[in-house]
Amino acid sequence: MAENASVLIVEDEPEVRRMIAEYLGSHGYDVAEAASGAEMREALARRVPDVVLLDLNLGGEDGLSHARYLREHHDVGIIMVTGASDVVDRIVGLEVGADDYVAKPFDPRELRARLKSVLRRVRGAGERPERAPGAAAARRVRVGRFELDLDAHRLQDAAGSEVALTSMEFDLLRVFAEHPNRVLSRDQLLTLTRNREWEPFDRSIDIRIARLRRKIEGDPDAPRLIRTVRNAGYMFVPAPD
Repeated sequence: MAENASVLIVEDEPEVRRMIAEYLGSHGYDVAEAASGAEMREALARRVPDVVLLDLNLGGEDGLSHARYLREHHDVGIIMVTGASDVVDRIVGLEVGADDYVAKPFDPRELRARLKSVLRRVRGAGERPERAPGAAAARRVRVGRFELDLDAHRLQDAAGSEVALTSMEFDLLRVFAEHPNRVLSRDQLLTLTRNREWEPFDRSIDIRIARLRRKIEGDPDAPRLIRTVRNAGYMFVPAPD
């Protein structure tokens, strides 16, 4: 059930775009369409959707720059559509902030399953729990020189400036903060972040951790907060030596 979720389909092949729009529309999604990057921005100016389904090969346009624009300017889920052999674009797309990808040709049912997964993450990151009068202060965790507010879903530096995190990055950081000084395997991370759609040995989890390190580590190439434990997984060290 789509629960009135809105999706913007950015695809320059009319038949493919129409097929996706009809399929998602038949399952209750509110669908908008764009045939180019320019039309995508026009559609975003009218209404920001929950998720953007972005073809990375828009008639010669740089789809990765569109993905980067979306992540920098809008709080939306991003699912990339790539060619079956476009592994490099897929990896770079995840690095710039896409939430998931689907490779052509794809089964519409697979697309819908991935869309539902991204929607759960997007909506989960946007939830703000209610606090009763007199309730305890928000849970905050030190993450190096940053502070993670687990209830407000916010990471701030010492000056109080917010650090932009994708929903998956926040989920990962939350799980690490809740399990300090403990080795977590990729499989455990996927279970604890409720992202079981990813395969345990898929590079996507490593890519997201690498991207997270670039935001919180003093030296991402020699991480002290999120450490790699060879043949085991990752460990969060809140007070590194």
